[in-house]
Amino acid sequence: MARYKKLGVASRLWLEIGAKRRHYTSKIRTVPKARDFTSFPDYSGFMESLHAPWRIDYVLSPKPQLDTSLFTRIAQSNDDLANRVVVRDRTCFALLNAYPYNGGHLMIVPYKAVPDLNGLTRDELADLWELTRRCISALKEIMKPDGFNVGINLGKVAGAGIADHLHIHVVPRWNGDTNFMPVLANTSVLPQALDEVAARLRAELAK
Repeated sequence: MARYKKLGVASRLWLEIGAKRRHYTSKIRTVPKARDFTSFPDYSGFMESLHAPWRIDYVLSPKPQLDTSLFTRIAQSNDDLANRVVVRDRTCFALLNAYPYNGGHLMIVPYKAVPDLNGLTRDELADLWELTRRCISALKEIMKPDGFNVGINLGKVAGAGIADHLHIHVVPRWNGDTNFMPVLANTSVLPQALDEVAARLRAELAK
């Protein structure tokens, strides 16, 4: 203590700062680490997967290289019933996905074949999102879902099946729809069921 008093003011101040630094450093070291949710036994509850085993036919089927995209061929076709097109607008159209993630899975597609949003004009973008809104309203009316997934996959790495032709996915969701399909073997979506949903959506969107 006597030796401490003999130190100059600057030296004593430096010692006090060092002591306080060690004190606060020890406090910081006692702060618990952030909790790792992946170690929780029921971690799957934080992010549920929507299982669609019937899509394996599409995943495994050969994808022929064609000059035009599937959407361009459907856009130019007159057979809306066979292609399950439910509505056509000025610059875009909507159709049911033949390999849906869930019942009522729609795709809203611009007539113009572009890989991303930058290829569309403001009017085309407005039409695309307006038709998306109308499709969501129609699905709410006839299928009464509890919610929706609405999104765009840009590029093959992001999961786009037809990467060169932009399209918006609208997937209706119901409470519990993540769990009921995996327990069923060899399950598929019947074309008749798709055609019935397409007809009901077509009628609703025509109002």
